[in-house]
Amino acid sequence: MTTFDGQRRGEGLRVALVCSRFNELVTERLLAGADDGLRRHGVDGASITVAWVPGAFELPLVAARLASSAEYDAVVVLGAVIRGATAHFDFVAGQCAAGVMRAQLDSGIPVVFGVLTTDTVEQALDRAGGKSGNKGFDAAAAAIEMADLLRQLPKPAAGPRG
Repeated sequence: MTTFDGQRRGEGLRVALVCSRFNELVTERLLAGADDGLRRHGVDGASITVAWVPGAFELPLVAARLASSAEYDAVVVLGAVIRGATAHFDFVAGQCAAGVMRAQLDSGIPVVFGVLTTDTVEQALDRAGGKSGNKGFDAAAAAIEMADLLRQLPKPAAGPRG
């Protein structure tokens, strides 16, 4: 039996962090957590790129551009979509998630979803370095693990998508 198992070894990896300015009180903390997670797992600070976008809806476009550039081994998107009194939350959160998944599948590069979708600001802050840890750190660790796993897997066959 063959087993593939990604490890959290960041040495030599190039990682892009795409961060939303909307809900910046939360996203700055997610970004700090992601940066810390990358560095603690061996990613050199000079190999980390940060791109800021206006809001969560814009994350997939920039993530897709960076993922398809062949300059990064992984991309992490960071944002916070907090439920309000309107249906805006449902549209933004769902489309952001779908766009991030599309960027990942189209590029073949891990694009990790580090976007909080919470009911309240307090819940978001709890997940951005509060009592529930820092989901930015967790997303960075997942990106490293996925990049390592993909290095181990067979390369895609040449063809329409290869």
